[in-house]
Amino acid sequence: MGGLRLLAVALTCCWWPQGSQGKTLRGHFSSAAARDAQGQSIGHFEFHGDHALLCVRINNIAAAVGKEAKLHLFQAQEWLKLQEGPHGYSCSEKLSKAQLTMTMNQTEHNLTISQIPHPETWHVFYADKYTCKEDSAHSQAEDIQFEMMLLNPDAEGNPFDHFGAGESGLHEFFFLLVLLYFVIACIYAQSLWQAIKKGGPMHTILKVLTTALLLQAGSALANYIHFSRYSKDGIGLPFMGSLAEFFDIASQIQMLYLLLSLCMGWTIVRMKKSQSRPLQWDSTPASTGIAVFIVITQSILLLWEQFEDPGHHSHHSHHNLAGLLLILLRICLALSLGCGLYQIITVERSTLKREFYTTFAKGCILWFLCHPGLACISIFFSDYQRDKVITIGVILCQSVSMVILYRLFLSHSLYWEVSSLSSVTLPLTVSSGHKSRPHF
Repeated sequence: MGGLRLLAVALTCCWWPQGSQGKTLRGHFSSAAARDAQGQSIGHFEFHGDHALLCVRINNIAAAVGKEAKLHLFQAQEWLKLQEGPHGYSCSEKLSKAQLTMTMNQTEHNLTISQIPHPETWHVFYADKYTCKEDSAHSQAEDIQFEMMLLNPDAEGNPFDHFGAGESGLHEFFFLLVLLYFVIACIYAQSLWQAIKKGGPMHTILKVLTTALLLQAGSALANYIHFSRYSKDGIGLPFMGSLAEFFDIASQIQMLYLLLSLCMGWTIVRMKKSQSRPLQWDSTPASTGIAVFIVITQSILLLWEQFEDPGHHSHHSHHNLAGLLLILLRICLALSLGCGLYQIITVERSTLKREFYTTFAKGCILWFLCHPGLACISIFFSDYQRDKVITIGVILCQSVSMVILYRLFLSHSLYWEVSSLSSVTLPLTVSSGHKSRPHF
């Protein structure tokens, strides 16, 4: 299983999507692209407030005037109706139904979007006089280089905020998360390092759990750095955004490896065991094969989800098939684990052991079910809030799950009672020679 983790992490490193641009957009207005798609899609943004702003700069006024270049802004719901409606609107009819239109005949244009009753997504399209013509002879006209900024009002009402409504608050959240990790590290890092360094039955478990925690902390730090830069220029540091995703995925793989290693012998493949050693590691080919399959499957689904939706600097979205399959996988793992633990708890007579199993079940089920649960809860929120609710909620729930597991495996009485002190009945232990209770 150790080699499997390295393989999955190496696969993630080699096959990784580049971070997408932020809300300062740079590119070229193309007549050919606009004609092929009945309007060149430039981007979308979740505006809110009374003084949102679209600012665009172009470098070729003559070409823009000659082509009668225009920007068309559509509210997301209205654009969806035009695309899926039964009327079959023509190219010119679609463009004429834009809520806002801006003619580009100057070097810099500012368009204020006001009186937005609630946050909503707007789509920006480029079109010119060649867009809806059948004759493509003139559609090869010179492209126009542009820079566009999409801004929301800040706390004082000035249009300086690069964050869309769905991203607002994430910068502050990751700052607080990084600060919390720093404070916890200052308090507990030394004692945790001593516990790992001295070994003991929980040595490898603590190493894997700590690695997953460090990866999550690295993801939070990379996200904070990216959003800090993003708040200034609307682009951020795409590499840091991708690095945050990589750390997050690697953390998921580490935790899945840990939980499967602890649960495989008595939940997924229920071999007949002595009740005095219910946590003995099952190393049969069947259990190993299932563990390998599950870890590789999750790795592939996580990477697939990133390529399907590269605009999200988080793998907690569920807008595509890969995201839905990930949710289904986590539900299946939680149900399998829960059923196995329930059967063990019902026949266990020792109160201390039942407490151990119950606490372990809480930590594992919280880790697996927080994403599906929050995905269901997010249905009751507005569209622009859903991804934010899932992202923040999953990070917090998985952090609580890690705290539960840390307390469990650092608890001398619980762990040593269940492991029968002198026998290696738990997986991932370092040796069977630890017959005396360690002192930390």
